[in-house]
Amino acid sequence: MKRVNRRVTTIANKFLILGFIALLSFSIGVGAAETLTSVNVSTAPVIDGIPESIWDQANPISINVSGGFNNSSTTVILKSIYTNDSVYFLAQWADPTQSLRREPWVKQPNGSWIQLKDPNDTGGDNNQYYEDKFAQIWNINTSAFEASGCFALCHAGEAGKPYGNKYTPNTSETADLWHMKIVRTNPTGYIDDQYVDSTRYNVTSAPEAGRKSDPGLVPYYTNGLNASTKTPNFTSADQPAQINKTYWILDDLKQPFNDTYAANDEIAAIIARPPTDDRADIRGKAVYTDGNWTMEYGRKLTTGSQYDVQFSDLQKEYTFGTAIFDNAQVRHSYASGVSKLVFTEATTPAATTVAPTPTEAPGVTVTVSQPYP
Repeated sequence: MKRVNRRVTTIANKFLILGFIALLSFSIGVGAAETLTSVNVSTAPVIDGIPESIWDQANPISINVSGGFNNSSTTVILKSIYTNDSVYFLAQWADPTQSLRREPWVKQPNGSWIQLKDPNDTGGDNNQYYEDKFAQIWNINTSAFEASGCFALCHAGEAGKPYGNKYTPNTSETADLWHMKIVRTNPTGYIDDQYVDSTRYNVTSAPEAGRKSDPGLVPYYTNGLNASTKTPNFTSADQPAQINKTYWILDDLKQPFNDTYAANDEIAAIIARPPTDDRADIRGKAVYTDGNWTMEYGRKLTTGSQYDVQFSDLQKEYTFGTAIFDNAQVRHSYASGVSKLVFTEATTPAATTVAPTPTEAPGVTVTVSQPYP
């Protein structure tokens, strides 16, 4: 009798789990859509993370994201404006911690150098010594995206990648990935322009599955360990990193490493530089103040690249999803619904956006008065 009862209980639990999965899938598919209206303006904003009054012409939407590591949920406030050839966005979200210590080198009392690592990271899952990030995926031609958004591309629990791979369901389907990396791309004033295709995960040939980068120079590289000296390869005048929170070294300002540092000093493990070609399509700048990130970003309405969404028809709706990473490599917070962007000629005054006071290190803020030279 006990075995029968145990079996009945097991079967019942399986049905409960299946029911929960079905309910989750249903809720994903019918998630409420937020529609962001981009308003036509005559003058482009300055992409510096400090919003000016031109943003008051656009009405905001709120996108709730949850499910991430560290700060597991927050609300993203989005606005959009456009000119005759470019589209711009303003994003603001709460984050109690400004996360910049991306695996820095630390000098030990005995004079050696070690790189800080998340002890719980078993491979590609750093949630302790990483950086804050912001990402949006824009649909290009993935049919399932229109109903389920990013869930059409994100596949969790697969062999080798327990926290997910990104790929489109069908061959020839693609999506445009905009990825702001606060340590690696923000210092030079760019959002990393990437894309997603249908490539499945393979530990050797496709460790990133369908997630790929647009053609062009990679906007960052690692400040590795010099094999002969056992010290970091490079430093700069604004190191050690912990003094001004400069956990990056600008490529054109790097210097050969000279070990004049004290015990517990930290040296940035990232060298940042501007991307080129397709990968340089999106300008962006984020500023952190009073527990909030404020980011301005924009690009040409049409770039001509096969890897980008083209905002060529201003009468069309464009679907996208938004994710926030709080000091997390992969485990981000996400929106359960599908967001849409539409364009309008009308202007409707909105509440004044409060401009933050920058808290970045002196000498590294990039102000772009003409975002597209």
